[in-house]
Amino acid sequence: MTTTDWDAAADSFDDEPDHGLHDPVVRGAWARRMETWLPTARSTVLDLGCGTGSLSLLVAGQGHRVTAVDRSPRMAEHARTKLAGTGAEVLVGDAALPPVGSQRFDVILARHTVWLLPDPAAALRHWFSLLRPGGRLLLIEGVWNGTGLSAARLTALLHAHTERVHHEPLSGDPLLWGKEVDDERYALVARAEPPRRHREIVDVHLVLRRGPDVLLARRAGTGYADGLLHAPSGHVEDGEDVRAAVIRETAEEIGVELDPDELRVALVMQHRGPGGNPRTGWFFEADLDPARPPRNAEPDKCSELAWYPLDALPDDMVAYCRAALDGYRAGQRFLVHWHEDSDTVAYAPRAPRRAVPLPVASAATGGLHHVELWVPDLAEAGAEWGWLLGRLGHLPYQRWSHGRSWRRGDSYVVVEQSPDGTGGAHDRLRPGLNHLAFHVRDRDTLDTLVADAPGHGWRLLFPDRHPHAGDGGHYAAYLENTAGYEVELVAP
Repeated sequence: MTTTDWDAAADSFDDEPDHGLHDPVVRGAWARRMETWLPTARSTVLDLGCGTGSLSLLVAGQGHRVTAVDRSPRMAEHARTKLAGTGAEVLVGDAALPPVGSQRFDVILARHTVWLLPDPAAALRHWFSLLRPGGRLLLIEGVWNGTGLSAARLTALLHAHTERVHHEPLSGDPLLWGKEVDDERYALVARAEPPRRHREIVDVHLVLRRGPDVLLARRAGTGYADGLLHAPSGHVEDGEDVRAAVIRETAEEIGVELDPDELRVALVMQHRGPGGNPRTGWFFEADLDPARPPRNAEPDKCSELAWYPLDALPDDMVAYCRAALDGYRAGQRFLVHWHEDSDTVAYAPRAPRRAVPLPVASAATGGLHHVELWVPDLAEAGAEWGWLLGRLGHLPYQRWSHGRSWRRGDSYVVVEQSPDGTGGAHDRLRPGLNHLAFHVRDRDTLDTLVADAPGHGWRLLFPDRHPHAGDGGHYAAYLENTAGYEVELVAP
């Protein structure tokens, strides 16, 4: 708010280069800006706090029909003189409540006016009511020697009415002011569109399996995460369901035509990239058909396709994709992955983990909570069980002086060298625990685990009957570790 006597200031108001626009260079600079801010079609424009009408004259000269309002009769008199013959109407009245009755306008223009109003929020609310749907509010404001209205503050006021606000800094253009300026001057163009309900892009991803391996694509030439590995993926298009979308994207990106019954939902993740908007991603699992090998069908967006072990994924991946595959391997089905703005798009091994597993509703009674094994040597057990459980998708969970645990889904396995333990070595043939049995997704994965097991303290039991030591229709491996504990790995 100011105590300026605008009637007294009217006769000298145009002495400032940006007020009178007498200099053709300054006038031309404003004319070019107005052309970009105003509609190209002939429009109705309401100029509030018009002063002596210099901008109204520019607007009228560009073919628009102008109504100008100023509370100072002397300013309005000067404006009428300038606008004579243009068809413009000049009214005396309060800019906050202009005397325009039920008229509606395509554009409302206010230069260095909002900061003078006693209640800017109320004025903006009324101004939006005077705009036609899709109309625009053009506000030119600034902060001078600590006086005025900052762009951040005015933008916040506008967001109560619209999500579409364009900010254009003006301080760096001396042609507009007839001199160099070092304070904040700017224009905001706000569209008369009500705030929309929150909407998210839905993306789809393919986890293509070749036994223990997954297919990853290295992004290139897309402008987002180029050089990083990512699962084949894309966006759901209008009218398309998520399954149809992943089938289409798979064909477009890796040249594989999938049938709907080949797909299984692997994981659903809501994720947000640094500084970005949230998205919801659906990850689908499918098995490789050797008769339909993948190929790089989009070399302009992908520099290579390669297979990587799911339990030894590379670090040079898009962070949320790496988190999704880690969660999928651990048996998690719903995740939230929320980047901070300072995070990197790339996976960073030592950065804070942003993935939060969401528990799945289930019966509270009867599910397995955890299994605890007391072991004679914690270091040995930690190495051997840690390798096997890690390969089976369990993630490190707890660690204390006498024990370790690994979690998968809602249950976990504990190994503990308890100071309260009695007796010697574990004997699986005595009453008590005989063995633990785990699912393995397919026979190739099971065979790989059996081949790798001896290097990690596990030996194959019943080798003469492997892999059908249970019975002829039961494909499984029975392993025993150094301490005598047995596990059964069962494949379909």
